[in-house]
Amino acid sequence: MVKRKNRLSVEEYVEGILAGNRVVLSRAITLVESSLASDQHLAEEVVNRIMPHTGNSLRIGITGVPGVGKSTFIESFGKLVVDQGNKLAVLAIDPSSQKTKGSILGDKTRMEELSHNSNAFIRPTPAGAALGGVSAKTRESMLLCEAAGFNVIFIETVGVGQSEIMVKGMVDFFLLLMLSGAGDELQGIKKGIIEIADAIAITKADGDNIEASKKAKREYNNALHLFPLNDNGWRPQVKICSAVSKDGLADIWTMVQEYKTAMQANGFFEENRSNQRVSWFDEHVRYLLESRFFQQKEVKAGLIDMLPKIKNGEMSSISVARYLVDYFLKDIPND
Repeated sequence: MVKRKNRLSVEEYVEGILAGNRVVLSRAITLVESSLASDQHLAEEVVNRIMPHTGNSLRIGITGVPGVGKSTFIESFGKLVVDQGNKLAVLAIDPSSQKTKGSILGDKTRMEELSHNSNAFIRPTPAGAALGGVSAKTRESMLLCEAAGFNVIFIETVGVGQSEIMVKGMVDFFLLLMLSGAGDELQGIKKGIIEIADAIAITKADGDNIEASKKAKREYNNALHLFPLNDNGWRPQVKICSAVSKDGLADIWTMVQEYKTAMQANGFFEENRSNQRVSWFDEHVRYLLESRFFQQKEVKAGLIDMLPKIKNGEMSSISVARYLVDYFLKDIPND
């Protein structure tokens, strides 16, 4: 078989990743993001080979309302984490245009200092059509980074919304960034996100905004106490911080470490990881079935013929979907 241009062998990918080679790591992430069938098979082999070297990081999801300054926070917070002797990988999910399918991929520009740190690795990746602003291949990228020796992983998501619950399903700790002084803070975010957050950090708590930040902290603390205690026994905390003055960042990092220690002690940490692995399996089965369905040439032909009829109301969406799915599964016994 002829090797695709710019593609290494499985052994070359694995050896480079385990050696901490950033160029090979970047190329491996590009490989897992590829939609080509040949690349997907190669990527699966690489991921399977590096699996024994994964799972040794602390995975932190970071999201927030528009204008909260996620990239600025991550750069300052990330530098603090690195300065304490950690190796940090930032998987920054960049917004994708639903119209052009393009994305800005500007996170390395927004995190210029961190991107030049020898113990930090920043990888912007387009969100595409993935629900919740999480790239469909973010999990595999996270595993590759762990195998390359990064012991802290940040996953920065596109924005905030009900679908951001998907982020919670791939991290150990979920941090929600919020602004103060915007008025009706509790009305500006969906309840579901607050319920799944392990902590809320109120950003830009500097200058004239310090008092407003303290007031917002009290309001969020009061709101969080109305929610039942999490199954893992953790009561979400509210912190205030400034990415500019660096105030409060060390307190947030200490809290995250305390969370990890507590969850490891009560068994929730590994239980959560185990449940996530099963969920990833379920989601990937659905992804593969959907991909195979739309790739089948008979289905493609049927869509070309039937989509116009759906658009003009001649046929119902449900009947067309059922017809094509039944055709797709025609050779599978229906017991």
